[in-house]
Amino acid sequence: LIALALAVGASLTAFSQAAPPQTPPVQQIRPPAPPPYNCEPVNPNATPEARALLKTLCAVSGKGILSGQHNFPNHRNLDTDRVFAATGKYPAIWGSDFGFLDGEDKDSIIHRDLMIEEAKKQAAAGSIIYLCWHMLRPTEDEPAKAGENGRQSEAWRGSVQARLTDEQWQELITSDTPLHQRWEKYMDTAAAFLEQLQDANIPVLWRPMHENNGNFFWWGGRPGQFGTAQLFREVYYRMVNVHHLNNLIWVWNQNGPAPFGEFHQFFPGQNFVDVVSYDNYRTLDDRYYWEILDLANGKPISLGEVGTPPSAEILKSQPKWVFFMDWAGGVERQADRLKTVYGDPWVLGRGDPLPK
Repeated sequence: LIALALAVGASLTAFSQAAPPQTPPVQQIRPPAPPPYNCEPVNPNATPEARALLKTLCAVSGKGILSGQHNFPNHRNLDTDRVFAATGKYPAIWGSDFGFLDGEDKDSIIHRDLMIEEAKKQAAAGSIIYLCWHMLRPTEDEPAKAGENGRQSEAWRGSVQARLTDEQWQELITSDTPLHQRWEKYMDTAAAFLEQLQDANIPVLWRPMHENNGNFFWWGGRPGQFGTAQLFREVYYRMVNVHHLNNLIWVWNQNGPAPFGEFHQFFPGQNFVDVVSYDNYRTLDDRYYWEILDLANGKPISLGEVGTPPSAEILKSQPKWVFFMDWAGGVERQADRLKTVYGDPWVLGRGDPLPK
């Protein structure tokens, strides 16, 4: 018995000292890295001209910046010509708007046909075309009444900058509802003019629902996937899938100053955006540049609206901006600054060779 006990004890001791069984290491399967950005439009049916325009933006990134000048729709080329008078150079980009008022106001829609004809003239001269829209709420019919004697129209605060109720918003983003159908008619109106440019083989930097993180336009200030981002996607679906507008480069736009991280709450997704842009009428702080650059994930970034073009110092520290759009009405008060800006070799005007 003693011998048996000793044998059992020895066996237990040997077992306890044996190395524990080895479990095979768990292999972590990582998702494949996304392919590097290849500078192709989000619309797979984009026209050759639209593809070439996006390639131009990609070629400029980090090597220069395209200059741009906005013109009120009923002024056509007024501010662009003022830039030339002040600097001896035309901006690389001609910008305008579809407007919302009646009469002969600067924002009148009455002469949209002439605005489109001006776009064709500018494109023929070598300008890039850039369009946005200060659109009335779909609860109202256009055009709104212009203000008298140059005063601001009541429709600016009463419609463009008014709000929809939460119930109206839900109806707006729900297909086949009366309000959604009214909104579709607005989109169809703009589409008919954009189609004229497509028929003329003219690509367009199209910036719908601009500054959409702000709550100062009816379409903006609704974070989350069923807020403003969903309406941006609806614009894309309507223009691309219904009207087959393949000449558009899609410019998504935010406004600052804004809290850190806010832009992400309004982003519609990489499949709907060709260019990520930012508007600011104050200082162009580095943190907004880096936040926009992060959202773009390799796509071109731009300054969708500025009150004055960025300085050489800003462009040195923020070199990836591919264009700026100086807003209308301010050329004459900053003529000296514009001479300096347009004299900078980094800033490209119409007809300037692309950097290599």
